Amino acid sequence: MILNCILPVLIVGISAIISVSCSQFTPIVLWHGMGDSCCFPFSLGAVQKRLSEELPGIHIVSVKLGNSLVEDVENGYFMHPDKQIEEVCKVLNNDPQLSDGYNAIGFSQGSQFLRGLAQRCPEPKMKNLISLGGQHQGVYGLPNCASLSHPTCDYIRRLLNHAAYLSWVQKLLVQATYWHDPLNEGEYSAKSTFLADINNERIINKTYIENLQSLENFVMVKFNGDTMVQPTESEWFGFYKPGQSKEVQKLQDSAIYVNDQLGLKQMDQDGKLHFVELPGNHLQFNWTWFEGNIVDKYLR
Repeated sequence: MILNCILPVLIVGISAIISVSCSQFTPIVLWHGMGDSCCFPFSLGAVQKRLSEELPGIHIVSVKLGNSLVEDVENGYFMHPDKQIEEVCKVLNNDPQLSDGYNAIGFSQGSQFLRGLAQRCPEPKMKNLISLGGQHQGVYGLPNCASLSHPTCDYIRRLLNHAAYLSWVQKLLVQATYWHDPLNEGEYSAKSTFLADINNERIINKTYIENLQSLENFVMVKFNGDTMVQPTESEWFGFYKPGQSKEVQKLQDSAIYVNDQLGLKQMDQDGKLHFVELPGNHLQFNWTWFEGNIVDKYLR
């Protein structure tokens, strides 16, 4: 499974042969979700370990924002996605092992951040985007703040419910940037500082379309028993019908698709969109399923 690469190099005028170990597998970038970190052994650390076992020698980058795991978790709540994507883009551009491209796996909110990365940071090239429980049309509800203390969690909920589109809240809270109020679509599209932009809901950014369409595959995994994401259809790029918060519509019936304002309609016609569903709660999957449906199909 491992290829031995013998590379001739010139060092200070002296010819030399250096033997390095390289993998036949495309590198992988992982981006964790809200309340998680790059490397916790019970979450992404375990995923990275299993991927390394299944794909020997593979180069894996697990996004870490900050100088510690604590900072990484905190930045998932308080560092604006624009800044996160900007920093990750720099890291990936400076990684020579990604020069030929990479596959990306997003967990929860890390999924829409990776999509933003694909649209804004075309080099190095993202080949396949795997979205696990991502909220591509945003959320209208925040039932669980994960690792934050109960009072802080309650404070975040109150801010989002009553003041998500205030400019200082948009700057302070990551989750406000993909808060999507179906009862006031005009305010959402005008004041959402992240999601409305990457979904081309204010102006049509043709570069976003071109970069997204350059993906080989965009795989969206929805967890049918999800109690974290409201509505769960956002994991398949669906959402509530405008003007109410009860009836949902699938991606193919939405304005984003019908008007092809993000290029998804063309991607669907080209066979690049893949909709996968699981019966469990948010991010609940076993490795046997993951290996058969994700690793074998898109990463091996």
